Amino acid sequence: MRLIIVSGLSGSGKTVALHALEDEGFYCIDNLHLGLLSPFVTQLLTPRLKLYDAAAVGIDARSGVEELRRFDSIVREIRDQGVELEIIYLQAEVDTLLKRFSETRRKHPLSRKGLPLIEAIHLERSLLSEIAAHADLTIDTTHSNVHQLTAQIRERVGRDHTGALSLQFQSFGFKHGVPTDSDFVFDVRCLPNPHWEPRLRSQTGLDPAVREYLEAHPMVENMYDDLRRFLENWIPRFEAENRNYLSVSIGCTGGQHRSVYLVQRLGEHLRANRGASVTIRHRELE
Repeated sequence: MRLIIVSGLSGSGKTVALHALEDEGFYCIDNLHLGLLSPFVTQLLTPRLKLYDAAAVGIDARSGVEELRRFDSIVREIRDQGVELEIIYLQAEVDTLLKRFSETRRKHPLSRKGLPLIEAIHLERSLLSEIAAHADLTIDTTHSNVHQLTAQIRERVGRDHTGALSLQFQSFGFKHGVPTDSDFVFDVRCLPNPHWEPRLRSQTGLDPAVREYLEAHPMVENMYDDLRRFLENWIPRFEAENRNYLSVSIGCTGGQHRSVYLVQRLGEHLRANRGASVTIRHRELE
């Protein structure tokens, strides 16, 4: 049986992620107390109740300090039963969370006793640190809307699970912040910048004219070859350690030209060799 634990900061999209998994055929329960997780799994594994081979549960900070401290032992106990367990942790920048709560007028689950919202967010982050440390996949939703997060969940952790390493290539702009959910971050701001060519400024690294401009510079090809060799050498090492997810982020100044070109080219190259387990995302173009 496959079980996914969805956790993270309130307002970061846990319910959206669970809805996406439910649409993919998972049996989903939101806000399950951590102390009830093992009995829940035992029930699912009971032969007469084996109606589901994939389930997902939402776990939040309301499980309490003592139960959250036991998270590691609870996870080991479940895996010892032969369950294929994955942990997804969602987070977002504090300013983004404050804005989301302000717009929806919802109360933070830890602020109901008079705790100021920003203190509740920091307390929740501290309480969930044990889960965050064990996460197989961390997703930063600061720059994502509901539809983008839904698509990302379906692409990376949907029902069509083959057990292969899920590899994401993501372009971004440093001026908009470095993605915090990256395993590797590469800075390509040293490469020639199409932004300074007036005819290319409004285009992106997906457009033929920008690609031709970049490919005319030998250092761009050198960067591509170095990154390709590095990834082809080290990705199998992560697979050997039974990693489920790997995120590679490539950044330039604005996330429009150089990073987009390299992410698209590297992603397509790896996808040709690895198939559907490779996803490509251009954060600033979304």
